[in-house]
Amino acid sequence: MDCGLSPSLLNSSPFAGKSVLAPTTPAFRFGFPNSRVGGSGIGWRRALVVAASGGRASRSQCEFSGLNAPLEPTTPSGRFLSTVFQNDREYFPLAVEKQLEQLAYDRDEAAARMTLSLASDEACLHRRIAELRALDCGAAVEDVMYMSILYKFSEIRVRLVPRLSKCIYNGRLEICPSRDWELESIHSLEALEMVKEHLTTVVGWRANSKVTDNWAPTQVQRLHLCRVYAASILYGYFLKSASLRHHLEQSLDGGLSHLSTQVCPLGSKNVALSQGGGGMQPLLTGPISFVQGEKHETLKSYVMGFDPETLQMCAKPKSKSAMNLIERQSSALFGDERSGLLLESNEVILTSLASLKRIVLEAIAFGSFLWETEEYVNNIYDLEAN
Repeated sequence: MDCGLSPSLLNSSPFAGKSVLAPTTPAFRFGFPNSRVGGSGIGWRRALVVAASGGRASRSQCEFSGLNAPLEPTTPSGRFLSTVFQNDREYFPLAVEKQLEQLAYDRDEAAARMTLSLASDEACLHRRIAELRALDCGAAVEDVMYMSILYKFSEIRVRLVPRLSKCIYNGRLEICPSRDWELESIHSLEALEMVKEHLTTVVGWRANSKVTDNWAPTQVQRLHLCRVYAASILYGYFLKSASLRHHLEQSLDGGLSHLSTQVCPLGSKNVALSQGGGGMQPLLTGPISFVQGEKHETLKSYVMGFDPETLQMCAKPKSKSAMNLIERQSSALFGDERSGLLLESNEVILTSLASLKRIVLEAIAFGSFLWETEEYVNNIYDLEAN
């Protein structure tokens, strides 16, 4: 699927990237929340708005109404979960589990029939049926993963920004309310420090900025912003993986013998899971590189010690489904309204540093949620390795 994003972008290091604009504007100082914002209260139900210009609310707003995410479910499983998400959210986690179990059964049944018919005259027919079933199930699983990510955003009372083509008025894009606090709340303090550095690198966000600087007009090419968004999803994915590796290795270094783990394969990679009060929680991607007696005081110093192989292992999506979702989400958000494809053009969007920060924070959160969703889905439905 060609979504207009180059393979080099999606396979690049999360530390690479250029600033959207000259880094002359001071940056906003992050707040550090004590806990994640959870639940689905009044704030979630209230309509959120993307304001494309400050003083013309009646003409320059696009509501986050209904689902209204950049991607729309196209499979029966996705449409069913979309209905559940909007009308019976308490049932949503169980509905996801049941859909994945059914998809795994359908795919495996078709594969089994193909195997049994290898010596018969119907071998070609059953092979074709199995191939089509695998494609259908793969598309459905991507919808299930996407809806699961939307559900995770809803738990912090944040909706994804709709297609930008619906939200740009007179060439100006502004996102309000920003929901920055909620998007920051999913990260640990150490991870948040690395998020701040990423913001400085890709959009030129600096410390101690003034409000007038944050909302001053800023120009950015749509194509470049799309690439920043995709790279930031990868960065969020990497940060989640690296943070959990760091946590596990620090736990081992501290001699926590009560840590109970179970290894779940995904292709040639391993994921260590910890049995906690909330069920199996992913802790580690790939083989443990822990060296007895070695300490890493901060997440940043731990990550800086990665060799190229470990860095690539943490940064690269492990499944093709996750890779496809990154491309599809980025393309749908920034692409053409009709085709959904990203056009190779030099179109310039007028926006602000505040809105750029919101877009990048969303992308990082998307990557983090994608990592969690991928691990959960793979425990029920074997994803194809990337």
